[in-house]
Amino acid sequence: MVERETLPVDVLVVGAGPSGLSFAISLAQSFEEQGLEKMILVIDKAGEFGHHTLSGAVLDPRALLELLPSAEADGFPIEAKVLGDKFWMFTETGKSLMTPPKPPKPFQNKGKWIVSAADAVAWMAEKADSYECCEVYPSTSGAEVLYDDSGRVRGVRTVDMGLDNSGKPKSNFEPGMDIEADLVVFAEGTRGSLAKGLMAKHDLEKGCNPQLWGVGIKEIWEVEHDLEGQVIHTGLWPLPRDCYGGAWIYGMPNNRLSIGFVSGMDHGDVSFDYHAVMQSWKKHPMIAPILKGGKMIKYGAKTVPEGGLFSMPKLYGDGFVLLGDSAGFMNAQRLKGLHLAMKSGMLAADAAAAAFKATPDEGDHACTDAALAAYDQNFRASWAFEELYGVRNFRQGFQKGFLSGAVGAAMIMVTGGKLPGGRKGCESDHERYKLKRSVSIERPDNNNDLQSDRLTSVFHSGSIHEEDQPCHLVISDPDICTSRCTEEYGNPCQHFCPAEVYEWLGDEGLRVNFSNCVHCKTCDIADPYQIIDWVVPAEGGPVYTGM
Repeated sequence: MVERETLPVDVLVVGAGPSGLSFAISLAQSFEEQGLEKMILVIDKAGEFGHHTLSGAVLDPRALLELLPSAEADGFPIEAKVLGDKFWMFTETGKSLMTPPKPPKPFQNKGKWIVSAADAVAWMAEKADSYECCEVYPSTSGAEVLYDDSGRVRGVRTVDMGLDNSGKPKSNFEPGMDIEADLVVFAEGTRGSLAKGLMAKHDLEKGCNPQLWGVGIKEIWEVEHDLEGQVIHTGLWPLPRDCYGGAWIYGMPNNRLSIGFVSGMDHGDVSFDYHAVMQSWKKHPMIAPILKGGKMIKYGAKTVPEGGLFSMPKLYGDGFVLLGDSAGFMNAQRLKGLHLAMKSGMLAADAAAAAFKATPDEGDHACTDAALAAYDQNFRASWAFEELYGVRNFRQGFQKGFLSGAVGAAMIMVTGGKLPGGRKGCESDHERYKLKRSVSIERPDNNNDLQSDRLTSVFHSGSIHEEDQPCHLVISDPDICTSRCTEEYGNPCQHFCPAEVYEWLGDEGLRVNFSNCVHCKTCDIADPYQIIDWVVPAEGGPVYTGM
């Protein structure tokens, strides 16, 4: 039996992203105002705060300015403020006749902030750490949820350090510690590994639509042109008509561009290559001139929860709450989630503050299921709910093709979200695969002035993992990979992973190059048999500073 250190705190936040840090800052403010002597601990798997945080990102600052009204004056890292928007629909050779005369309202961003989400998170972590009641720990990964005998969440066990690739202790072995808390906040980001198990154990998605996901590929470029403050969004090509998605270009100072492409995961194509879609888009006659003479300097990828309000799980339970991407706080119509993630943290913090204030006896649990129901009530009374309710049926319509989705999107804009009414259902992404169905999209084999192969892209992500540690991509039944999956689907993992992690070697089977992993979680979601489980590595990952 391994002896483990136990660290008691009042509140444990797993994940130092926009939602988790907004929660910590908001709750710390409440504790100080109420004179409560409580301890908040924020942990994150990244070696430095922000290294694993990725977003487009044009920030709607509404929630941030509610939380920290003087954020801009205090040095919140803003790359640029949006000066103008363009919205283009593409054919392969130019601009489609479907391009509207001006950007639709959801894509009008004048005055919004172009930011690096990674740099924003690093700034917020410093703010959180400035409160006496709050501590922030990087390089600390939550590996297992701890429960008491009643099923109440009582804490999280951190990952064991110093195991070799077969799981045996090395000379530097350090067992993970048990962090016990009255409230555990799951703010792990998209497809949180702990939240995934928690939702299954407590059936938190009962009665919900399945979550729909997108895969976002992002690059930072240095170019010859100054586009600071300019925002461009594009749609249609190179996507097939039954695939939802689109692209962006955000102009930053010093001739830098944030560019990216988000593709829905419910296309049903077993050979769909998200990385290749991005590379093809860069060759378009209206994109290539913008990038000509420039170079990619950074790369990243992540999954995005697109399902909307009807795909969100129950947000709370006995001893826990779910925040941000882990709970599906994302507006797919606006291609924005940062402001909703921040607001979710603030709403949950209000509920937690009230629960602790109402429970002065240290021996009693303050954060019960009944007490934390206030989080859901706060959400339903907030502008965040109003925003998500207005687009509650937006994303589902695109499962029937672009035309159906476009009609539904137009109805939403014309009626202010009143129509389509009711609740539209949808299928899980991985259940939509068609046997051996393939739509060919050219995959670049070599690097050129515009395109890069996946290994070159991974190099620019900064992702590094210690090779002599357990593989964090756990395949529960490897035989399926070499038998059923090969025969039925042609091993889609070799196509969908944007980091060349899954390498098919023919008769030799599958090789998992886990050191390439950029922590996007695509494999955990897209695997047709749901036998790939993404768990936290002991160390390593991408470095998204400036992304």
